[in-house]
Amino acid sequence: MNYFKLLLVFTFLIPIVAFSQIKEKNIDAVVIKSSKKKLKKKDNPAYEILQQVWKHKKNNGLSQFQDYQYNEYEKIQVDVINLDSTFTQKKIFNKVDFIFKYADTVDNKLSLPIYFNETVYKNWGKKEPVKKEKKEVLANKASGFSSNEVVANTAKNLYKDINIYDNILNFFNIGFTSPVAKDGFMSYDYELLSDQNYNSVDCYRIKYTPKRKDVLSIYGMLYISKENYAVVRATLKSSKNLNVNFVNNFYNELDFDNPNDSIFLPKKNYQEIQMSILSKKDKSKSLVIKKNTTFSDYLFNQNLKDEVFEQKTEFLSDEQLQKDENFWEENRKTPLSESEKNIYVMMDELNNVPKFKRAVKLYETLASGYYNVGNAIDIGDLYSTIGFNDVEGFRVRVGARTFFSPNDMWRAAFYTAYGFKDGQIKYGFEARKMFNRDNRFTIGIGTRRDVMQLGAQLTTDEGIMTRSFASSGVLNSGNNFNLSSVNQTSAFAAIDPFKNFTVRLDATYQTIKSANPTKFSLDFYQNNQLFSELKDSKLALSITARPGAKFSQYGVDRYEHSTLAPTFVLKYTRGLEGVFNADFNYNKLQFYYYQPFLLKSFGRLILNVEAGKNFNTVPLALQNVIPGNQSYGLTPNTFSLLNYYEFVTDEYLSFQAEHHFNGKLLSYIPLIKKLKLREVAFYRTAIGSLSDASKNINSTNILLSAPHQKPYYEYGFGIENIGFGNIRMLRIDFNWRGNYLENPGAQKFGIKFGLQYNY
Repeated sequence: MNYFKLLLVFTFLIPIVAFSQIKEKNIDAVVIKSSKKKLKKKDNPAYEILQQVWKHKKNNGLSQFQDYQYNEYEKIQVDVINLDSTFTQKKIFNKVDFIFKYADTVDNKLSLPIYFNETVYKNWGKKEPVKKEKKEVLANKASGFSSNEVVANTAKNLYKDINIYDNILNFFNIGFTSPVAKDGFMSYDYELLSDQNYNSVDCYRIKYTPKRKDVLSIYGMLYISKENYAVVRATLKSSKNLNVNFVNNFYNELDFDNPNDSIFLPKKNYQEIQMSILSKKDKSKSLVIKKNTTFSDYLFNQNLKDEVFEQKTEFLSDEQLQKDENFWEENRKTPLSESEKNIYVMMDELNNVPKFKRAVKLYETLASGYYNVGNAIDIGDLYSTIGFNDVEGFRVRVGARTFFSPNDMWRAAFYTAYGFKDGQIKYGFEARKMFNRDNRFTIGIGTRRDVMQLGAQLTTDEGIMTRSFASSGVLNSGNNFNLSSVNQTSAFAAIDPFKNFTVRLDATYQTIKSANPTKFSLDFYQNNQLFSELKDSKLALSITARPGAKFSQYGVDRYEHSTLAPTFVLKYTRGLEGVFNADFNYNKLQFYYYQPFLLKSFGRLILNVEAGKNFNTVPLALQNVIPGNQSYGLTPNTFSLLNYYEFVTDEYLSFQAEHHFNGKLLSYIPLIKKLKLREVAFYRTAIGSLSDASKNINSTNILLSAPHQKPYYEYGFGIENIGFGNIRMLRIDFNWRGNYLENPGAQKFGIKFGLQYNY
């Protein structure tokens, strides 16, 4: 999710934004006893009970069955809360002030619902011989800002699947220790309270509270079956000093059913998140996003065939998903409240008000970066209009794409750009068509003529509309004349034979030459002749696996939800000498791996590994360049203290690790912890080789070398979450170069900064 666009959306929805405490649901009363002596773990009666939970957890729930299936009903509601009479009388609400008759009054403040979404899913699962799962949308009904689906996707993206038995619970891709984790006593104090019967189950009742309330912690209540030691109910509430951007606090209720004496299954899940941007002051205007999920109609051991799990694409909007009211009455399980019903009525009225339509148009433009014209064309991306590099000078780019709905099965896009320094017009065009939404079989064609930075990444994207940061940045350190003029035409075909597994074949013809030949040469020798322009024809076969990734929509473009899913890419490129007069035959093999990991309360670790090899001698334009970063901005998967083309390789291996501590270390410093800063540590290294033949084929005015004798490395730390209130998006990195300090123009130290739109 582009969190800058998310920020703009929330800014639009709440003219004055900040936060207040969550209005809690009815929760079991907790008696707080002062000055009570804390027991050691082994002396705590709750410890013995939790030991039994750990012992029995594999015997609870769906894991007992060979296969299972069940239905899931989900409703998401977004409210603006803490509205007062002064706010409702603002001019912005002229001609739409009737919406406040649908507001609820809580503590003399108005709470106005602005969005409501209902979805029914069908779930299947199989344990052996290979674990398989499938989730399919059966019906969807939305009200509010549904035409763009950005609110729906944003709301869904906030929520992660919670398994109370996991050692780590994922909220906002931040790891929280589960209260039933085996090492929970390191993070929580537990107190055994009086027993209670819940849903006809006799339960132990255990209160848990965080040992430290000033970092990332939760507290609540556990209800444990006295007979089977299963979690019957759990409440999870964030601490008051939650250090998560845009989020003041959250609350979860997890309920489990007991169809017989030995099985407990998910029954209900209520989640509530309160969000703002500017501050966390009580009683200020903010958004509350509520998600209610009900699980029902369980069936077990039905001997499900493998055919059941054949890929079906998850999607949200389709005419086939529009069901009549009888369907919803039957599948809701719990009737809608009056306020929920009123959202549909209110939005029907609002959709007839021109002022509201204009407001929605503005919202959609800010959220997507595109301005829709005539419900068919989007102008944009507006956020890519201005760029700068040393060859083009200031660069202006305008573009457009077709857009009839978020689920278009075909899309065409183009752009044109002009550099004020070189006086050249650039352009690009691409058209894509998807023929089957189940396996996402897609073909596309495109062409472009542009100035590009070719050494900005190792495992490149073959897409026509993509553009490197290095040739469009505004703030750069030193001069960069190492740009290339690329004229490219390509076609591709892609298919997903399995869910989150894509096979893609690209066919490309391109010519490459230096965009500034007096200072940067791409000249090369072939058959004792010197050439300044490379002709390249190639086929690129790539296999991409994203296990666990989640998407919304089913069209040629999809919205990806934020997850911890890994990315694996295996890519083979074959150069075809003689095809369209191409100059070289060559073979290249590349591998790419990326994954974030949650390390309990210790933060989030992000790993990136790349490896590749050219099996033939090729000139500089086709060789592997260890990606440098000569801008002052933060750029993933690059080396902050390398210049462009400083290291060129035939074969390479790179490794990058970045750990986000989420403020765990700085929270021990009394004054600093109030700033809610977070620390980051990182390490980057690369090793590779370059043959004499690969050096000698080039006639270049830059020194070609590779980090072959010893790995190049750099390291450093950063401070993130810099800002005020809930706007904490600035990050500053301090980088040190570990070796190869003798290289011409080598930077020993550098500072990078940028905006991070995360929680």
